[in-house]
Amino acid sequence: MAHNNQKHMSISTLIPAAIAILCLGLLAAPVHADTAMTSTDRFVLLGTAGGPSIKPARSQPANALVIGNDVYIIDAGDGVSRQMGLAGISAKNLRAVFITHNHSDHVADYGTLLLRAWASGLKSDVDTYGPPPIEEMTKAYLDDYMGWDIRLRTEDEDHPLLNDLVHAHTIEGDGEIYSDENLTVTALEVPHGAAKPTFALHLETADGCSIVYSSDTSGSEELREMAHGADIFIHEVLSVDGIRAIVDKIDPGNEAFIRHITEAHTSAVDVGRYAAEADVNTLVLTHFVPAGLSRYDNPDNWTRRVRKHYDGNLIIGQDLREIPLCSR
Repeated sequence: MAHNNQKHMSISTLIPAAIAILCLGLLAAPVHADTAMTSTDRFVLLGTAGGPSIKPARSQPANALVIGNDVYIIDAGDGVSRQMGLAGISAKNLRAVFITHNHSDHVADYGTLLLRAWASGLKSDVDTYGPPPIEEMTKAYLDDYMGWDIRLRTEDEDHPLLNDLVHAHTIEGDGEIYSDENLTVTALEVPHGAAKPTFALHLETADGCSIVYSSDTSGSEELREMAHGADIFIHEVLSVDGIRAIVDKIDPGNEAFIRHITEAHTSAVDVGRYAAEADVNTLVLTHFVPAGLSRYDNPDNWTRRVRKHYDGNLIIGQDLREIPLCSR
């Protein structure tokens, strides 16, 4: 009996311990959206919040297109490098960066992305593209803001000089801006209030997958033409009611503030209408405004409005959500 009791006690002690170890392992593991996905080529929503303020629920706008081992970043809001780490994307495989416009939530960590990729083992050239003054911004960051750190680490840690690896290019206007064996990228200027120029991007992979990224915009016929028949249409989204609620809390009655925001972005209803008119295969919502307010920023709210016009495949974006390429 004593032997049996000892055995029973050992098992009862081991079970909770095993559960605790399992739970600790799960907590320690990085969180990946769509972890069961096996496809290598994918578009990753690294950050899906709109606006410059701190939002605990979502990170600032940033995206990664991963083709084979190559990584292409579209917009680089605050936290983009950390989001890449959480998504399991190797920064040392960074090949190109595309900045759609110079609002801080889209460009705040542009320089930090380059610096941290270099510190993480980047040794190959990176081409970057954006509106003016992208070339001056890049030089100022590498030579002045982080010049001391870069020079010191180059000498002490035997890294290649980061300044020699980064090649910044100004997007001058509409048309093709980049092409390699994986990808061709075309820019289109879109309306976004006073933020000029702002560019939407059409990304065409070598195997014919068509991805259109709206950037921030109030929409245009030219953008719908660019998106026509796209496999994946990634579009910003706005809740007009949500904006009014926020402004009423911050500065009640400020209609000019409300008008400024709503006229520069696209409502969920209009996003659905544009996607339907463009006959896209999959619509992906991102850059949520407002972000993180559960009354407005929830799947049912966004879906109900988009579905007034669009009945195709719909993805309500979340940070780290991975989207396989060419699913049709």
